[in-house]
Amino acid sequence: MRGAGKDSTSGRDLLYRYYGQLELLDLRFPVEERGVRVGFTWYDAFTHKPTSQYSLAFEKASIIFNISAVHSCHAANQNRSEELGIKTAFNSFQAAAGMFTYINENFLHAPSTDLSRDTVKTLINIMLAQAQEVFLEKVIADGKKSAMLAKLAAQAGFLYAQAVEGVQENVQKGIFERVWLLLCQVKQNFMDSLAQYLQALADSEGGKYGLAIARLHLAEDLAKEALRTSQSFPNSPPATSNLSSETGPALVQINKRHLALAQEKLVTLVKENDFIYHQTVPAEAAIPMLSKTVAARAIPVQELYQGDDINRIIGPDIFQKIVPMKVTESASLYDEEKAKLVRAETERADLANAEMVAALDYLKLPGSLKLLKNGFENEIEVDDEFRAWCDDIAHKPETLEERFVGLKRDKKRIVEILDRSSKTLDTEESVCEKMRAKYLDEWTQQPSSRLTQTLRADIRSYREAVDEAVNSDNLLFSQYRGVKGEIEEMRNAGERAEEGAVDDLWVSRAGAVNGGFSGDRGGETLLDVDEGDSGVTVLEQIERVEELLKKLNLIKRERAQVLKDLKEKVHTDDISNVLILNQKSIQNLEPQLFATELEKFRPHTNRLLTAAHKQSSLMKDLTSAYGDLLQDKRIRAEQSKYEALSRQRNAVLGKFKKTYQAFLDIWAGLEKAQQFYTEMTETSESLEKNVETFVSNRRVEGSSLLSQIEQRGGSEADSQRGKLLGMMERVSISSGDASKIQQKRPTPLSNVNTHQSQPPVPSNHGQSPPGTPRYTPHQYGSYHPAPTPPPPPPPTASTGFAGYPQYPPANSTNGFGRRDSYGQTQQGGSVPRRDSYQSANVQRRESHQTLPSSPPPTGGQQQQHQPYQPSHYSSPPNMYAGQVPGYPPQYNPSTYIPPPPPPGPPPQPGLSSRQSFGVLPQTSYQQPPHPSTPGQPPQGYHQYPVPQGQQHQQQQQQQQQDPWAGLAGWK
Repeated sequence: MRGAGKDSTSGRDLLYRYYGQLELLDLRFPVEERGVRVGFTWYDAFTHKPTSQYSLAFEKASIIFNISAVHSCHAANQNRSEELGIKTAFNSFQAAAGMFTYINENFLHAPSTDLSRDTVKTLINIMLAQAQEVFLEKVIADGKKSAMLAKLAAQAGFLYAQAVEGVQENVQKGIFERVWLLLCQVKQNFMDSLAQYLQALADSEGGKYGLAIARLHLAEDLAKEALRTSQSFPNSPPATSNLSSETGPALVQINKRHLALAQEKLVTLVKENDFIYHQTVPAEAAIPMLSKTVAARAIPVQELYQGDDINRIIGPDIFQKIVPMKVTESASLYDEEKAKLVRAETERADLANAEMVAALDYLKLPGSLKLLKNGFENEIEVDDEFRAWCDDIAHKPETLEERFVGLKRDKKRIVEILDRSSKTLDTEESVCEKMRAKYLDEWTQQPSSRLTQTLRADIRSYREAVDEAVNSDNLLFSQYRGVKGEIEEMRNAGERAEEGAVDDLWVSRAGAVNGGFSGDRGGETLLDVDEGDSGVTVLEQIERVEELLKKLNLIKRERAQVLKDLKEKVHTDDISNVLILNQKSIQNLEPQLFATELEKFRPHTNRLLTAAHKQSSLMKDLTSAYGDLLQDKRIRAEQSKYEALSRQRNAVLGKFKKTYQAFLDIWAGLEKAQQFYTEMTETSESLEKNVETFVSNRRVEGSSLLSQIEQRGGSEADSQRGKLLGMMERVSISSGDASKIQQKRPTPLSNVNTHQSQPPVPSNHGQSPPGTPRYTPHQYGSYHPAPTPPPPPPPTASTGFAGYPQYPPANSTNGFGRRDSYGQTQQGGSVPRRDSYQSANVQRRESHQTLPSSPPPTGGQQQQHQPYQPSHYSSPPNMYAGQVPGYPPQYNPSTYIPPPPPPGPPPQPGLSSRQSFGVLPQTSYQQPPHPSTPGQPPQGYHQYPVPQGQQHQQQQQQQQQDPWAGLAGWK
């Protein structure tokens, strides 16, 4: 790993940090072959062969192996001539052994040779042997006794012997280099020789010269073997062995020096034994085994770093926000345990507070104590609640009167909106039905009554809701009238509180107690009365009670603060990390873990329990002290007056409390009413918009339908005029000479004299119509009760003129039939005159009924929202029977068919381009040049002009009588 040097503590810490994050990752994600597939590749430390796996355990084992290697290199590079270097080397070798031991205990089925159990075990023995050797160097330098040093050396030799077995096996497999086997053999022989040498020194000191000589012989043999092996050590070890070229010479030198020491000591002891002690030297097989002292042990990983050290090295958890579901469930269970604890402590605190309040209320403290201390003053002190009530009423944003006025204003606005909506719907429905009455079957627009049912139902429901709200407002106002005076007094007092108005109002209502409680003492209060030399004064007793009250209040505040601290600590307590780190080891042990974690809240619970005990003790003392105060004869003498004062105070306070509560109820009701009217205003405005949209759509639809009707009417009028011209031409053509076309007058009626046919007179307006019955013409032209048809839309020519005389009664005959409707012909199939846009079966309308006329567009252009202009549609006055003086009124029953009108003038091409349908210009149709019959009116058609004043009068009369005024807006 980059940055993890062999002799760098920072590199070691880097490996630790990476391994710690791997552990935290392993607690959250299953990084393995069947889980999260993340590949890890490592090279064997001895064979250098790559190995790849998806297992996170392989990655962690490889990291631990490298940590052990870094520890061993760090120990080997220490300067052991210094005490700090020796300690560091000793600890590092033990740490490396502990890391290797952790690999063997926790990682099975090693994928590579360097992680196999045998190889790791061999490495453990090498690390422990080196640690034992370093410790031996330390104690030798300290000058310890030879016996102890011999035991330490024997243990080191034993560890090297175990290492030789593992190394030899790995050398045979080609895993380790042979130089490591030689090195371990040299170390084994040297340590065994040193152990025998040191023990020989101890035996000689103990007078066992024979045994010492035997041990020295054995030490000499082992030293010779070590020297021989070290001399076979190559001068240039392989580069992969991590051994320098100075290793061999150094081993030879060490062994030579040790062999010389052993031989020199052997010579000395043999000489002394031969001359002085004469002890028997035992054989080598009879030499007792040396006892061993273990100084080096593998340090477990958990003991290497603890507490803050491991947190400092590993650093913050980079996966802190990723919590497994199982840990979340466990944390939820722990949260419930914390909640139980908080609920229990809160209940105890509430119970203690309730007991205190109940006890003080029963004793009427501290109110009664305050009165006693003030010496039963004549006036009742202003209650703090009363001040708060007056202040609240005075600082409302508006008065109740203003709010009632505002509600009335809102209600009026809602009613106006609903009235406008209803009126708009009524107007639209009226216009639709009038158009239906005028055009009958041609008016195909759906009736409004079917379409406006929902809108009208909404209007009715909104009106009912407003009516109910008004009733509620009236009830509120009735309630307000009952307390209006008191509320105004409290509001005024609150507004002038700084001037003492609140106190004045209280005093005016409460009054003063006649005589007072201290009047019989000449203004002297109870505190001024002294018991004399015996007993305590009233003042001292009152001070005692006050002191106890202060202690109780202090305990109450302390309990509240402790409970608050407990809740905050519980709220911030999170053991998710603890659960994550221990989730593999706390299976079915969660209750024990929770109980251990909850112990951190023990100080708070103990303080709450102590506060409860103190409160109980103080309440007993307070009850006793206050009882003694009330039993005092000076207090008992004033007890009745005190009770009267309390009753009076409670009565005044109760009355103001009712007034204030009534104010709050009225204010809350007005708030709800205001909210209702606000919402109802928005709803009504939305309804009005819907009504306007509906009416607008209906107007557009009606305008389109009216245009279609008028266009169809114009086209049919042109067709009828064409047919009429054809018929007139066929009648006037002579059967003898087709080249000379002469117009003959039609056969007159049976009761009317006829004239001879005369040649036609050319006219700019076409031929004159045939003869008509002769009766006295009228300047207004029309006497027939049938309604004047509305003029067709441009550019269709007019189909009838007001100046033409009408037909006589139905018994008159004519060459032309009456036109009642579209294309229907009467009296022998002649072309009828088109009187209106109605069908023929409606011509039996009674004469007293008025058929309205539809206003056509003016000037050939459609104008939107154009008011009705009477000048656009001119019809002569007195157009119905009974309106002309001297003409008898006609009444047509339902079975009577009115007589047909006279035919209109022939269609004129020049008239088709007229854009104005007002008063027609003066047009005269000249008679043919033949004499008139005596006593008969002249034969012909004459349009009498209408004076301007009379024309204006006719227009005004039409505007007053026309029920369709204002319908031009549909266009």
